[in-house]
Amino acid sequence: MKEPATDLKLRFAESEADLRAAQRLRYRVFVEELGSDGEMVDHEAALERDAFDEHYDHLMLMDPKRSDDPLEQCVGVYRLLTDEKANVLGRFYTEDEYDLAPLKASGKRLLELGRSCVAKEYRGGTALYKMWGGLAKYVLENEFDVLFGVASFHGTDVEALAEPLSLLHHRHLATDALRVRAVEEHFQSMDLVPEDEIDRARAMRSVPALIKAYLRMGGTVGEGAFVDHAFNTVDVCLILDVANVSERQREMYTRGKGL
Repeated sequence: MKEPATDLKLRFAESEADLRAAQRLRYRVFVEELGSDGEMVDHEAALERDAFDEHYDHLMLMDPKRSDDPLEQCVGVYRLLTDEKANVLGRFYTEDEYDLAPLKASGKRLLELGRSCVAKEYRGGTALYKMWGGLAKYVLENEFDVLFGVASFHGTDVEALAEPLSLLHHRHLATDALRVRAVEEHFQSMDLVPEDEIDRARAMRSVPALIKAYLRMGGTVGEGAFVDHAFNTVDVCLILDVANVSERQREMYTRGKGL
């Protein structure tokens, strides 16, 4: 569905009201659309939130013309945490699911991405592209080396996702130096189908658009998946070494875009 013709504004959350608008969008997408739940989901207020939100920066795409209600004006969001802030906090959100020791030991400057979503009627247009432009500008200006975070397949039926998970394992596994691993008590192997038995075209059709976008930029995945029953997803850890992003791709996302 094409997004409405409008001037979309990209900025970081600056107030509690902004944060609630981001949490409202997350509720619309993750809870109402995808059936997620959790102990901090506020169904009465229609907010998807957690204890990490106050520590993160929230990159928001706003459309003031979408609604008279300010809580409904956020149409895209990305949650960001620098390694400096993670050191103060004591951890990254991703550490609930993955052992990040290789990334932490790499000596590279890290940026964690998460909770990314776009309102349904804005998908398939320029909204995500504009958000990526702002993110790319932020990453390059602040000289981050590695972007990472969990991305999700909808549903928790691993057998139904065997082909796409196996394709990621065989074709897009991170190098040893950056290869994080799902925590042992919840480790789900992604090596489920031999590579020569995978129908690649069919498997790629099952890979979510966000994951495919990272792969096109040179992104890789960690070892193993994490089945999140509360959130109704199967998660993989995406890792993007900024040095592997081509100059053409950098120009495509940063030219005329940004905050």
